[in-house]
Amino acid sequence: MLDSFFHKLKLALGDSEIRSRILFLAGALALFRLLAAVPIPGVDKTALAAFFSSNQFFGLLNLFSGGGLSQLSIVMIGVGPYITASIIMQLGTIIFPQVKQAYFEEGEEGRAKFIGWSRLLTIPIAMLQSIGFLFLLENQGIIGHLGTAELIANIALVAAGSMLLMWLGELVTEFGIGNGISLIILAGILARVPASISQTLFAATAASIPAYLAFTFLALTMIYAVVVVSDAERSIPIAYARAVRGAALSQGAATYLPIRLLQAGVIPIIFALSLLLLPQMALSMLGALHLSFASSAALWYTAFLSNPVKYGAVYFVLVVLFTYFYTAVTFEPHRVAENLQKTGAFVPGVRPGRETEEYIGKVVNRVTLPGACFLGLLAVAPSIIQGITGVTTLVLGGTALLIAVQVTLDLARKIDAQVSLREY
Repeated sequence: MLDSFFHKLKLALGDSEIRSRILFLAGALALFRLLAAVPIPGVDKTALAAFFSSNQFFGLLNLFSGGGLSQLSIVMIGVGPYITASIIMQLGTIIFPQVKQAYFEEGEEGRAKFIGWSRLLTIPIAMLQSIGFLFLLENQGIIGHLGTAELIANIALVAAGSMLLMWLGELVTEFGIGNGISLIILAGILARVPASISQTLFAATAASIPAYLAFTFLALTMIYAVVVVSDAERSIPIAYARAVRGAALSQGAATYLPIRLLQAGVIPIIFALSLLLLPQMALSMLGALHLSFASSAALWYTAFLSNPVKYGAVYFVLVVLFTYFYTAVTFEPHRVAENLQKTGAFVPGVRPGRETEEYIGKVVNRVTLPGACFLGLLAVAPSIIQGITGVTTLVLGGTALLIAVQVTLDLARKIDAQVSLREY
């Protein structure tokens, strides 16, 4: 296996086109990390560190900003607005027939139109998120009072940073290797690892060694579980009718329809985070207008987010519900059954048409339940592990693990595909 790995690595580095794609990817990620280290003006770093240490929810948001939120950098909202816009557009395939037609029926031209709409929608979302975060940070005393001109300048700066990351991610997708948006998030996850490890080592004592060993065991177990579940699928056998051509009778081929356990990926977690963030942003904006009820409601909601038990229970339920919802949006048994019938394919023992649709729907619902529960456990894994081991300096985020594993596996597959293409 190692010989095959080194052989593939040699072929990848020896090919000029693959090498240039890898170097472009490395340069783009280096530029992103440079931008993530440039803070906006007037940040109180002590208050910022205290705020993040007492609020796990914003620690998760920092994950999707690629680490820029914890530094209050010019790219502090990261690619979150673009992800939110993409989610809204996918939901629009249910509500608006034009969006559904562009996404599912118009091929590459329709997909390009769909992506263009997502980019345009990213602009107002980035501006709204910038306003919400700046008001929240000002209310928490992390940044000083902003005048009108300073507020407009900071909103423009933060929103422009998000649009720049979106553009950079699309350049990586086109000229590099892998999905650029996902790789930017992965780079932010990996950038936090050395600081967490060094902080843990400095805080370690002889009495805490068993807790750290237990933490290491749980971390390895979670990594193994994420790798296994990411590739897990339920296969529905598919057969094709026999074809009669003249006097010859050709045997129908047999294949299978894969139903992935994590059909929705990490999208339900992003949905849940967005929904939990919305009240915080709205109350922060209302609080800036000096409304008394908004200030008291914001304090209550901040206390709720800081309570690991209440927040974790709501977070788990939302992830499970959104997993079912997103799976229903993206996987349509009716469309799958219709396509099978058009191509002369069928599920053995099940009649084509409506019965096939009902059968596939039942299988998807049964497979979605363990996948939804697994995603929910990953979402609340940091609170569970901290409660078991007592280790608070090194946070093992299940969401971060899921993203890191899926993006790494996807990147490895695409590099392998590029190498195999040149090899043959």
